[in-house]
Amino acid sequence: MSAYVTILPYLFLGLLGMTLGHDIKGSTHCEFYNSTRCIENEEGCSGREECAPSEPDKRNHCFVLWKYDSALKESKIVLKGCFLDSKECYDKPHCVEKSADRKQQMFFCCCDGNMCNQNYTWDPQPTEPPPPVKEIEPVPNPDQQVITLLITIAIPALFVMVGLPLMFWCYRRRKLGYFNEVPTLEPLPLPQPSPNLGLRPIQLLEIKARGRFGAVWKAQFKNDVIAVKVFPMQDKQSWQTEQEIFKLAHMDHEDILHYIGVEKRGDNLQAEFWLITAYHEKGSLCDYLKANVVSWPEMCRIAESMARGLMHLHEEIPANKADGYKPAVAHRDFKSKNVLIKADMSACIADFGLALIFQPGRPCGDTHGQVGTRRYMAPEVLEGAINFTRDSFLRIDMYACGLVLWELASRCTIQDGPIGEYRLPFEEEVGLHPTLEDMQESVVHKKERPFILETWRKHPGLFAFCDTMEECWDHDAEARLSASCVMERVATLSRSLVLNSSTLIRVDNTESITTKESSM
Repeated sequence: MSAYVTILPYLFLGLLGMTLGHDIKGSTHCEFYNSTRCIENEEGCSGREECAPSEPDKRNHCFVLWKYDSALKESKIVLKGCFLDSKECYDKPHCVEKSADRKQQMFFCCCDGNMCNQNYTWDPQPTEPPPPVKEIEPVPNPDQQVITLLITIAIPALFVMVGLPLMFWCYRRRKLGYFNEVPTLEPLPLPQPSPNLGLRPIQLLEIKARGRFGAVWKAQFKNDVIAVKVFPMQDKQSWQTEQEIFKLAHMDHEDILHYIGVEKRGDNLQAEFWLITAYHEKGSLCDYLKANVVSWPEMCRIAESMARGLMHLHEEIPANKADGYKPAVAHRDFKSKNVLIKADMSACIADFGLALIFQPGRPCGDTHGQVGTRRYMAPEVLEGAINFTRDSFLRIDMYACGLVLWELASRCTIQDGPIGEYRLPFEEEVGLHPTLEDMQESVVHKKERPFILETWRKHPGLFAFCDTMEECWDHDAEARLSASCVMERVATLSRSLVLNSSTLIRVDNTESITTKESSM
């Protein structure tokens, strides 16, 4: 069996760590790249990776997996990263593929040394046929001829009785067990918009979004329009995490995306994993704000329902007669892309591929805190200084919540002055594609936050809204507001709004808001 096949299990372990977004600590550094994350410039698809500490008698290496496009006559990188101990990689300062025989134009090389996989080459070595062996004709012997005849008859019979069943058993075990765990090494083609036969008669209609873990389709199921998130094989763990979150007790909540079910489509390396949920035509809050402005009542409705959904996610709910116990859950990738806008302009929270469940009396079970989208990472995440406790992870979500509130405020029509084009948080400070170092410099060292215009503070309600977002993104994690506090504040602001002849005034330095009827 070729060396390419033998490295697959090890490559799978490395790929799994990269897929989950783990920042693995160690002494060896490799260049990291994952082509499936780079669709539409998704953040976190390339950079520098620290390998896990190896055992005393083993080494860490770097690898490159690429394919050759014969039509375009060019090589395309599929994966780069850390690689577990293999003697094939020992003492190789350069990443060179020497085999001339590669199936489907896939090539693999590994090397020894920090960042040795920045460059790679293919240098096929010709294989020389072995020298012919000069055969010596034996002298015929009658006894040996009888024995040879018996062996000639007995061995095939024994193979039919024992060997074939054994081979069939091994084949089925390998097909059903091993290959279901090996990820595809090429990005899987997206399914065509045609009916699919399976547990449900679902027709995929059009792609609505692409994320780091898969594509989201608008789909038809009988008379209902639904959403189907399609995960390729290498992101199976995220699919499993999402359904684990959705299946928790008390998760059927109006401010959490409604879960319908999951399905596995296809077999072996071509398997896809479907997450089936409710469909919301308005899309994500990020996409909605790019194309629309929001009124004061709409902003309050979105912010209140979003905070209520986050509060429900963070909340620990005891078991009752109808439902079991719900543990606290941290989202860990909270951002406007993962907040969906419903038809009534309320919000619901989606995308739990990185979420973490906190079972009482058990450790977090997660040793890699630097996950999520860089732009929304809290200072302690960027520094790698997280306390691995439940409250620490919930406060990280609240930092990101403050940034999303800023996005909302930036597109609200109540502000005194012109409304600018939609911008992501920190877009002016670090641009559209910041590196981890860019975010560390801006958020940790300079302690920068998205700019709040003075015109926002001229409206008393928006003034209080700005205070709330600033308390969410406080540099001191313990000083940040909880989701329940944000929800209560926004609800108070929303109730205080009188649509006709009232004016909101701020009565003191707290968030208390009252109304004063005009004399008209």
